Amino acid sequence: MNKNAKSERKITQMIRSYNGFKAERTATKETLPAGGYVAKIMDASVIKYDWGEVLKIDFDIAEGEYKGFFTNDYRANTSDNKKWRGNYRINIPNENNQYFDSQRKSFNNLIACLEETNAGYHFDWDETKLKGKGIGVLFRNKEWEYNDSTGWTTECCAVTTAEDIRNGKFKMPKDKALKKTGNTAAASTSFAELDDDDSDLPF
Repeated sequence: MNKNAKSERKITQMIRSYNGFKAERTATKETLPAGGYVAKIMDASVIKYDWGEVLKIDFDIAEGEYKGFFTNDYRANTSDNKKWRGNYRINIPNENNQYFDSQRKSFNNLIACLEETNAGYHFDWDETKLKGKGIGVLFRNKEWEYNDSTGWTTECCAVTTAEDIRNGKFKMPKDKALKKTGNTAAASTSFAELDDDDSDLPF
């Protein structure tokens, strides 16, 4: 017997119970693979910050193997503070911002992709009219860090037209790693309903 081994003592009493016990499996979050997807906009809103405004577009995957991905993800999450994970945020151009030129180009691209994807639609600065519209979204791999742990997930980093996604006319976005420190088919103008009963979704 190893004398250095920690001593163990076998007891015969029952396992001590604790408050809040419930037999349930731990939920695991599935990650949408990096790539291009045809999406349907579920909601759009403007968020104001001290430094400017952001257009937040909530969407779900509308076609293919991962159709309804974020609806299923939301419903499978049993947390009290669960959030919709399918979204794209873009700065609303501010002429007083030093990055106005790049903001303008990105925003103009978004609107062009929306108008090209949705026949007959013309942007009129009313973000609420974006609900139900189609768009092509691009996801990249992104490295994260939290409480001294790191890992990888994916995020929506750019948009294009739905037709470009269907035809494969897009470049795979480059992975976004943590910054290292010194210490370390035919075009469609309609988008299928994802679910007839969406009363439990946050929109």
